[in-house]
Amino acid sequence: MSFVEILILGFIQGIAEFLPISSSAHLIIFRDIFGIGAGMSANMELTFDIALHFGTLLAIGVFFFHDFIRMICKGFTKGVADKDGKILWYLVAATIPAAIVGVLFEEPIEKIIRSNYIVIALALAIMGVIIYLADKYSKQTKTIQKMTLSDAILIGCSQVFALIPGFSRSGTTIAAGRVLGLDRESAAKFSFFLSAPVVLGAVVLQLIKDSVWGVIAANLGTFILGILVSFVIGLLCIKYLLKYLQKHNFKVFMIYRVFLAVVVILYIMVR
Repeated sequence: MSFVEILILGFIQGIAEFLPISSSAHLIIFRDIFGIGAGMSANMELTFDIALHFGTLLAIGVFFFHDFIRMICKGFTKGVADKDGKILWYLVAATIPAAIVGVLFEEPIEKIIRSNYIVIALALAIMGVIIYLADKYSKQTKTIQKMTLSDAILIGCSQVFALIPGFSRSGTTIAAGRVLGLDRESAAKFSFFLSAPVVLGAVVLQLIKDSVWGVIAANLGTFILGILVSFVIGLLCIKYLLKYLQKHNFKVFMIYRVFLAVVVILYIMVR
């Protein structure tokens, strides 16, 4: 894989992991349709995905470092009685549904849907419309501190749909948050918080496989560069998306998702 391809895929992961546009769908489309990094072996592709996800995980940890430290300290000392402490335990509760379904069904879903571009295109378009409508017709009545446990669990359950490439983990959780009355910034922030344990779990599950370490050692430069690019782009994306959502809605993301879905369908028709 060339230097330029590493930069492109790292850039895509850094943006698409946090914007509600589906990072998994973008990586599939750019690899399989546009041929970016298409020459990778299955083991190399899996290992490079670990690098990209680890980079975005670092971006979350660095950007929200003080938030996480405060939540952990308050969560273990004051529990749900504290407004920051309760968010920690809400994140734990919200992570459980996706973790269970992910462990049980991620591999078969990946095998069945990964190469089904029609399903991916439909997921992109349908979820784009859902995100826009969920935002447009929902009231902004709650901040993240006013969330309830049931809100957190329902948002966590929405992550299950993100196992299907095209739906988007951030998209489904932000849309669910808006339907439940969270303001845009709070819905996005909880979505970012929630991505940390999910991405961490996915990375750890892959790293415990013996074959992965050999591929990493043989391609250490590629692995490190992938981490750095997705980390830097992820940091910038989190910062500017939170600012953007203070004054704007999700219309631009709906338009982009529908446009990309049309591109994928046209590709299937003419190939």
